[in-house]
Amino acid sequence: MKRILLFLSAAVMLAALAAGAQPSVRIATFDVDATPPLGSAMAYDPVRRLDELTLRCRGIVLLGSEQPIVLCAVDWIGIANEGHEAFRAELAQAAGTVPGRVALHAVHQHDAPGCDFTAESIINDLGVKGYSRFDGTFHRQVIRRAADAIGAALPNARAITHYGYGEAVVKEVASQRRIKGPDGQIRASRTSSTKSAAIRAEPEGVIDPVVSVLSFWDGASPVAVLSFYACHPQSYYRLGIPTPDFPGIARFMRAQDVNGALHVHFNGAGGNVTAGKYNDGAQENRMLLAHRLAVGMKEAYEIAAKTPLAAADIGWSSVLVNLPLAPHLDEAKLVAELKATPPKGYISCADQLAWLRRVQAGHRIDIACLRVGDTRVLQLPGELFVEYQLAAKAMRPDLHVMMAAYGDYGPGYIGTAAAYAEGGYETQPSSSNTTPEAEPVLMLAMKQLLGLASPDGE
Repeated sequence: MKRILLFLSAAVMLAALAAGAQPSVRIATFDVDATPPLGSAMAYDPVRRLDELTLRCRGIVLLGSEQPIVLCAVDWIGIANEGHEAFRAELAQAAGTVPGRVALHAVHQHDAPGCDFTAESIINDLGVKGYSRFDGTFHRQVIRRAADAIGAALPNARAITHYGYGEAVVKEVASQRRIKGPDGQIRASRTSSTKSAAIRAEPEGVIDPVVSVLSFWDGASPVAVLSFYACHPQSYYRLGIPTPDFPGIARFMRAQDVNGALHVHFNGAGGNVTAGKYNDGAQENRMLLAHRLAVGMKEAYEIAAKTPLAAADIGWSSVLVNLPLAPHLDEAKLVAELKATPPKGYISCADQLAWLRRVQAGHRIDIACLRVGDTRVLQLPGELFVEYQLAAKAMRPDLHVMMAAYGDYGPGYIGTAAAYAEGGYETQPSSSNTTPEAEPVLMLAMKQLLGLASPDGE
């Protein structure tokens, strides 16, 4: 039935084009539960208790004159390698499009699952025990759930007449994680919850304080509201309770204010940005941070001017890139470590071995850009440093540029070229699977997608 509906929809649109009619823009929204059940493994701990707020997998399908475009955000810590590939493929099939027009991003909450089917296969082939977080049974259920939701939503897609863009400064949430000493080396890390008053007292440092909000409207009725903000989304964690944390609570608050629209939140390039300056780990800070982010979201939404939207105003482009492989990734050593070392942390030898094999097999990552009128939404992989987001905005000050990071999580942290020589947790061998040479690769890709360089790089 789903394929029949898609065929009929395409036939109607072709008939309209043949008659000279301007194709309309429509949006289908989807939202499903992505909360793991009791006892199942999350990134760090098993689920010990379920809370009032669930994890969500939600997004939109943009329908217009070309193949559908899917934007999806999941309240998980990361979706990597063949897990990312399988997720996109199934959502694409449900939407009647190709995987290259599906943008899939994790929001990166830590009391949440991670997904990597490549690592799952490696674990199964080697027969090692204790890596239950790679069991993809639940993840595949969520993928199927999301695909079914898209199929059910398409016949009820809403006509979109306008889009809106607004931005606002979020106060007292984000701060730079990497604290430098006089020699330019990293002397301290301001983690998501920073106990040291002296480290919290350091200046905010390099951040992007702006939350950007892109909204879609059917006349006077909002249909979907997409928000973008760069910051690690942790207030506190390791309690065994799945939580969307403060960005998910802010998203929930805004949905209660404007509950006729689906609210989808994307984490920007927040790899080296945390709430540590404003959070000592006290549990009441979760709501404080959520309120501050929600205030910024509200302001950005309310100041947006609505602009008429036609199908010709929407576009999609992408470029394939090869991210350089970190030289410390040695297959024999990683296999030996995987067999001998108990699982610990999130980016483990299994994660690294999965990325190594993907790169060796010739896998490339597609960097994509959605065009909606004078806005651009860049989609990038990994745990990207905020300097990439700031650079993208500076490239096209004439446009409204937003960024969603945490796409394919296979590369892990992606620092700037300079950051790898400065030390610090994010660029050490256990955290980053790439090299300083990733910077020119990604900068060129962003320039190409923003119209500043030709596809051949000139």
